[in-house]
Amino acid sequence: MLTAEGCRARRQRFLDRLPPSHPVVLADPLHLRYFANFYVDAISSSADFGGLLVINSDGHATLYHDAKLPGGVAKAHADAVEKLPWYTGQEPELAPRRLVLRPALEANGGRVHDSIADPIGPQVIKLVSELRRAKDPDEVELLKTCMKASDAGHAWGLANIKPGITELAAYAGVAAAAYASLGQFTTVYGDFTVSPGSKKRGGPPTPHVLEAGELFILDYSVIVQGYRSDFTNTICVGGQPTADQQRLMDLSLAAIAAGAKELKAGVTCQHVYDAMRAVFAAAGMAEFFTTHGGHGLGISHPEPPFIVRHSTETLIAGDVVTLEPGLYVDGIGGLRIEHNYLVTEQGAEQLSNHRIALS
Repeated sequence: MLTAEGCRARRQRFLDRLPPSHPVVLADPLHLRYFANFYVDAISSSADFGGLLVINSDGHATLYHDAKLPGGVAKAHADAVEKLPWYTGQEPELAPRRLVLRPALEANGGRVHDSIADPIGPQVIKLVSELRRAKDPDEVELLKTCMKASDAGHAWGLANIKPGITELAAYAGVAAAAYASLGQFTTVYGDFTVSPGSKKRGGPPTPHVLEAGELFILDYSVIVQGYRSDFTNTICVGGQPTADQQRLMDLSLAAIAAGAKELKAGVTCQHVYDAMRAVFAAAGMAEFFTTHGGHGLGISHPEPPFIVRHSTETLIAGDVVTLEPGLYVDGIGGLRIEHNYLVTEQGAEQLSNHRIALS
């Protein structure tokens, strides 16, 4: 999990770069995760409700939130926490729930500084986005927790995705394996579907019954305290890929290796993308590489930097990125693979450890 020390250091870096405007009041759920480890799980009945984080010029932070939020918000890190009453379950609501934070806001200047309507809102949002690029050690450890659970789900998929089960059943099995690895229920989302080629490159699970020879794209994220993994394998249902399907996999494996070799602080994202595309181009298959080549990971999905055909960004130490080359060929099928990496000054550390194979 994120640590109190890590959250405090991130808040101080934020204050150091923000022109005087104190106290600073933040309400964006992404910002409250980043600066205070405050997260309301999407599967909670309170998922639509958050809090306010007030950061004073001396770095002291106070978190205000609805007293009826789920117990997970107790993991938040702030110097002070004030729980505001709304509904006890014994009498009617004390006020409309959307207004429970209003008194705290008025007591701290009446402005939400990371609102796009606030005069400094765009500046604050851009600054936090820049700060979030380089991950702190506690963030990397939390991402590794997400990835370990995702590894477990991928292992289940290779062993159990077979002809006769539905895409929905495949999703349920993968998710259950991730829950077991984490020891808790959480949000698991992504692509759990067959790709016949260019017409469908992903999507949520459906009642479709899997048939031998189909290519099943397993590309998903596990969310822990608002942070998430994101990596992929493609499985040949029935375990007997054709020569053409195996060629797609072999080319994609070569492409991801070529991209990973170029990952290093100071290298442009365009260069990394070009390294992957060059593998496909040499085989006369570049026209079938129609998705992005990768992106940043953290508390939203996707996020900078973007490894794309017309990228303008440069990798920095601390970036956590995906590489996800793939090919989508009608009559053969669609295939995509993906790993996650921590970019360093010397190169990159691969963080995901699932086995990439058609069977």
